[in-house]
Amino acid sequence: MELVDRIEELERRVAALESARPEHEDARLPWAVTRLRHEFDEAGERNGGVLLAGALQLPTGERVDWQAQYATDAIVGDIWTIEAANCLAVLANPVRLRLLREIVYGRRTAADLAAIEELGTSADIYQHLRQLAAVGWLQTAGLGRFEVPEGRLVPLLAALASAQR
Repeated sequence: MELVDRIEELERRVAALESARPEHEDARLPWAVTRLRHEFDEAGERNGGVLLAGALQLPTGERVDWQAQYATDAIVGDIWTIEAANCLAVLANPVRLRLLREIVYGRRTAADLAAIEELGTSADIYQHLRQLAAVGWLQTAGLGRFEVPEGRLVPLLAALASAQR
């Protein structure tokens, strides 16, 4: 392809991208917020919503690309439950957070986790693993291995990020 043709093609593509921008776009808003407003407006969700997204490469080399979006009305109306409180409460324990971190970093078996002295006894570790699994932060991956389900990893990281000051 000739240089002139390539430049013309790029100009057409840039024009198409610019024309796809919503008219109410505020240049001061981050691109993700602008896009999310547009999508929720088109879906008729006048109160907006929340987008959780992540494109991760874990220390183990695994890739996780995940996103979910929730309308504000659905979150405010449905998610303020005892189950949600229990799910978040499980994360309030430093040993369970450390277990999740170690699992994300590749220590996937109870034996690997029990080798970390400050996590407690094997019985303590199993109790914490059961609590994490009961609310969905962990799942078994066969042969005594545990993993954070792909659909829970980005929400977990978002919860941890929300604790930053």
